[in-house]
This record gives sequence, structure tokens and C-alpha cells, in this order.
Amino acid sequence: MTTDATPRLRADARRNRDRIIAAARTVFTERGTEVPMEEIARAAGVGIGTLYRRFPDRDSLIGAVGRDAFQRVLDEARTISDRESDPWRALTGFLLRAVDLRTVIRFSMLSPRARGILGADPEVEQARNELLEILDGLVRAAQANGSLRPDVSSGDLGVILSLVLQGVHGAPDDIRHEAPARYLTLMLDGLQARPGTPLPGRPVTAADIAMVRGVPG
Repeated sequence: MTTDATPRLRADARRNRDRIIAAARTVFTERGTEVPMEEIARAAGVGIGTLYRRFPDRDSLIGAVGRDAFQRVLDEARTISDRESDPWRALTGFLLRAVDLRTVIRFSMLSPRARGILGADPEVEQARNELLEILDGLVRAAQANGSLRPDVSSGDLGVILSLVLQGVHGAPDDIRHEAPARYLTLMLDGLQARPGTPLPGRPVTAADIAMVRGVPG
């Protein structure tokens, strides 16, 4: 039996879940995945009982935060790929909006536990694969119209993104928050197809980094 209150209760439960994930994303990114669950509940503005009803243990919360981060970036990537006709703007827009992957990068770099959870999650793997396909397409399109230098590949961009999203440790809050977009913008200038210094080595492909944990590809 359902009542008029049922949709409202479901909406409240969804809002609580979203608040917990958002709070955990921030806390985990800044302080690691071993922060007491009570602190996450407090940051989300919910009781510890509410948190455990949504996420019965830390591993389930880590998995949910990782899936949420990938899905947010994937939704943005699909939108940009469908909407933006200029290949360079599409590529740079995708990379600049991929800052939500900072959570996953931090997980993978600093927490073997989180790396194992996300590495075994089929939803995360599916999202990773689709993101890589979109990135490959954007890279090829930008190279085809002459806006992206020809001696790089999507794997190179994945490594660059990973390095940038690891963040600046020990800096004031305003610098740390602005650092990913600031330094990614700086690196993007070096990716434009214009006379420059030849790169040593060969382009890094998606296959090269498929087994490397801690990078988006």
C-alpha cells in the first residue's frame, strides 16, 4: 500500500543519500577515506543512523562516491561531445570539467583500500571505458582539424589529468581549490598544434594505461 507521504519519504531519502555522498566526496578528497563515519554524517547534516541506513559500511560509501564521481564526469562528457561542434573547445571543455575525477585520483593514489574497491566495481569500469572512448574521439577530431598537436594521444591526456588532479598539498585553501583548473589550463596551452619542442618518446595510448590505477583511463 502506498500513501501520499510515500513519494515525499522517498524524496527525503534520496536527498539524504545525495547529501551524504557530497559530504563524503569532500571529506575523503581532503582527508582520506579513513575519516570517522560520524564526521561524514555531521558534515552531511544527518544522523549516524541515517548514514548507516543508506550505506551499511565504509566500503559501500567509498564505492558510491567513486561511482558518483565517474557518472558526473560521464554525463558532462556526453553533453559536451553532443553539443560542442568545435573539436578544441569540446576537448578542453571535457578536460576542465573532469575535475570531479579528483576524488577518484586521490582515492587511487592514497588508499589501497579504495583503489581495490573501485578497481573491482563493474559500474566504474564501464564508465571509465566510455569516458576513454569519448576522449579518444575528441582527440582524433581535434587532431584532424589541426588544433591539437599530432604527437599526443588520449593516454597522454589521461596522465596529464591525473597529475594535475592530485592537487597541491600544504597550500592555502584558495590555491588548492583553484589549482586543478589553473594548471590544467596552463598545460592545455602546450597541447595546441603550433610550432613547439618535439616530444621525447612515443604517444601514450589508452592500452598503455588501462592497467595503471590512479588515472582516468
